[in-house]
Amino acid sequence: MNFIKRPSGIVALLITVLASICLAVLCVLVMYSVVMRYVFDSAPDYVEPIGLLMVLGVAFMGAALKVRDGGHIGLDSLAKALPPRGRLVLEALQQLCLVAFSLAVCFGTKEMAMTTIDDRIPILGLPEAVRYAIPFVASACTILFSIERLLALFAPKRT
Repeated sequence: MNFIKRPSGIVALLITVLASICLAVLCVLVMYSVVMRYVFDSAPDYVEPIGLLMVLGVAFMGAALKVRDGGHIGLDSLAKALPPRGRLVLEALQQLCLVAFSLAVCFGTKEMAMTTIDDRIPILGLPEAVRYAIPFVASACTILFSIERLLALFAPKRT
């Protein structure tokens, strides 16, 4: 099980740091924008597009991390009513659905990135594909974390 747990832990640490940096930048940007707008009456144009990228980073990376922790939103009233074997099957089905959904997101965002690679984000001048790289990376991480949880479900339990 360590063959996937260690790399998954490293990836989780990296995207935690990335999401934290995005959140910190977002906070500083918003404070700067408010001060510039209301104190100096000079709102900077670049705050909104950068803020959007930061929000995407926090939201998508945070969602991937919650998949790894098993802390995402769930309706577990059905699972609690099932016997242990039924819960196992339900958890495995949930992880397989997450993998399928994340694969669809990966393919969709890759396609969108490829079609918008020549377009530029106004003001920033970055390729529009940057907006699609964030959910692509987060979905790839979600796939990794779901596979890790699937393997943990069927791994022999240590007593």
